[in-house]
Amino acid sequence: MQRGGYADLPLHYGQVPAWLAERMSRLGLAIIESIVADFGSDEVLRRLSDPFWFQSLGCVMGMDWHSSGITTSVMGALKRAVNPRSHELGIFICGGRGKASRQTPCELMDIAEKRGFDGDYLVRCSKLTAKVDNTAVQDGFQLYLHSFIISEKGNWSVVQQGMNTNNIMARRYHWHSKGISSFVEEPHAFIYGKNQGQIINMTNRGAAPARQALVGLAAEKPPAIMNEIKHLKMPVRHDIAERDIDSKRLGAVLAAAWDENIADFESLLLLKGLGPRTMQSLALVSEVIYGTPVRFTDPARFSFAHGGKDGHPFPVKTVTYDASIEFLRDALRRAKLGENDKKQAFKNLSKAALAIETSSEPEAHFGELVKKEWRESKQYGGRTVFDG
Repeated sequence: MQRGGYADLPLHYGQVPAWLAERMSRLGLAIIESIVADFGSDEVLRRLSDPFWFQSLGCVMGMDWHSSGITTSVMGALKRAVNPRSHELGIFICGGRGKASRQTPCELMDIAEKRGFDGDYLVRCSKLTAKVDNTAVQDGFQLYLHSFIISEKGNWSVVQQGMNTNNIMARRYHWHSKGISSFVEEPHAFIYGKNQGQIINMTNRGAAPARQALVGLAAEKPPAIMNEIKHLKMPVRHDIAERDIDSKRLGAVLAAAWDENIADFESLLLLKGLGPRTMQSLALVSEVIYGTPVRFTDPARFSFAHGGKDGHPFPVKTVTYDASIEFLRDALRRAKLGENDKKQAFKNLSKAALAIETSSEPEAHFGELVKKEWRESKQYGGRTVFDG
């Protein structure tokens, strides 16, 4: 599997307020349940190994759009929500931050015993992924979070994060078992972090002779090797700027949600009872579930679903957030009963936005949109972390 890209992840400290943490767990569960229902449990692993999708998920859940806190908060919310229903969903989440990460081997052995997996192998995979990112890739980042996710088929993903206290930055690493043929030769699905210049990367394919030399206790030091990789830079600044989003994509979402004359999909008529603000949020949630990988190159756009806890681009609209959760949960409940109309309408929201985007030139007027969202914030229960 190829190494994917680098991006800045400024270190953010502090707690996620209870009012947001509880909502994140409920929305995260509904999103995971939707993916499992339509694509299977292994698709969840693939998504989690994509840092662009992961960042977009965190944004649609109301987290700070650019910070390291997305990793800790999203994985914590998913573990709390998914694990009580693991046997139904076929997804098991182990590990976490700090002390929780050290419980990973015990949790893996427990799951392996109940599901008939090879526990020793899973524990070895967990330890090797951590060892590679902490030692084999000497990039100045020390791991403090390790989440190991297993599917019912025994496949797995790892999401782990390290910090560099010298420059107050974080780097997130993504692994996916299906793409790994070797733990010591380019095993990562993606690495997410700021390019720090040259690093010693002993997992690079070109470093095979150096690895062999080390095994043979050769005296020569291996050369510093660095791949040419994509670079998604997440800035230190807190505010979202117009350049952080694809205005055409966001404009298409706004048109699908707010334009009364758009009826490209008959099933969207089933959503007319919803207010346009909820439609806007649901269109972005729909894209997180049904969008293709190329749709997540501008994660900041997904903050326009419900807002961000630090007030960027606007306070989290709790009323809209709750409406999104309830709609999705109801659609899932009805689908289990064989009533798929509501779920299909939800799916078609992202299709409608894509159709608008490809057939016209929609554009979001960024500054005006942010001002509008702020003006209407109180109306929709807008809250930030500063409100408690």
